[in-house]
Amino acid sequence: MHIVVTGGTGFIGRPLCAALVQEGHRVTLLTRRKEEAHRLCGAAVTAVEWDGAETGAWEETLEGADAVINLAGAPIADARWTDARKRLLTLSRIRTTRLLVGAMSRRSSKPRLLISASGIGYYGSSDDHILDETAPRGQGFLADLCLAWEAETLRAAEFGVRVVLLRTGMVLEQDGGALPKMVLPFRLFAGGPILPGTQWMSWIHRRDHIGLIQWLLTAPSIAGPVNAVAPAAVRMNRFCEVLGQALHRPSWLPVPGFALHLALGELGTLMTTGQRVHPAKALAGGYVFHYPTLEAALPAILTKG
Repeated sequence: MHIVVTGGTGFIGRPLCAALVQEGHRVTLLTRRKEEAHRLCGAAVTAVEWDGAETGAWEETLEGADAVINLAGAPIADARWTDARKRLLTLSRIRTTRLLVGAMSRRSSKPRLLISASGIGYYGSSDDHILDETAPRGQGFLADLCLAWEAETLRAAEFGVRVVLLRTGMVLEQDGGALPKMVLPFRLFAGGPILPGTQWMSWIHRRDHIGLIQWLLTAPSIAGPVNAVAPAAVRMNRFCEVLGQALHRPSWLPVPGFALHLALGELGTLMTTGQRVHPAKALAGGYVFHYPTLEAALPAILTKG
């Protein structure tokens, strides 16, 4: 296939591009940093410059492409949610997706598939209720952001493109995302759960996140929202217990929720509330998880040489 990727130099995008190339696909990466993209992704990936804001020559890369994978967007948890940060989080998703879908609509030979990132923040915070792809939208900034983001993506369905909304949980690997931040206090013998500790954590090993995308490329019956989470969500207490076991460290020093709110403001609610999300569509469609349980995933990540 010819696959066009945005956000391809990030935590998920880099190994995704490598996996697609290894499968024999032709990958074109739309990027703001062409030289960096060549360095990070290698010569096998064609890097085309775009700014995510304006139309231009980059649109030609979409002509006749088999699929577009849209991973663009500023990181959600990298900074306190000030008003300015919220505007950046919103603009980097809404404007970029609108631009991309608009360019697709103008192609005489349109891509057949658009896989676009979203998040389980769509569901808001929840109790023990299991949330599959039919669950309603929740409340809060992330729920509103995901709704608007997905609405821009779904415009592609109006001109015949199969659209997949990849609602992603916490992606686990040792070289990025939330896990390194969680590992550090454990290595210092100061690790423990964020209180109350009973909140659910819906996670996925990065290999499975990439595997889901690869599977979706050849699963023509799958469209709409797809929960990119492992089948076995865990409570915060259990997550930290398994993390401590994998690192041979105790999990004894709980982090008070009020301290997170003081430090991070509204962003702190991501850590103190959770969702019990289930990948119903992936399982029903036949995707087989490499790491269905946390007890398998964390040791595999943390014992790498």
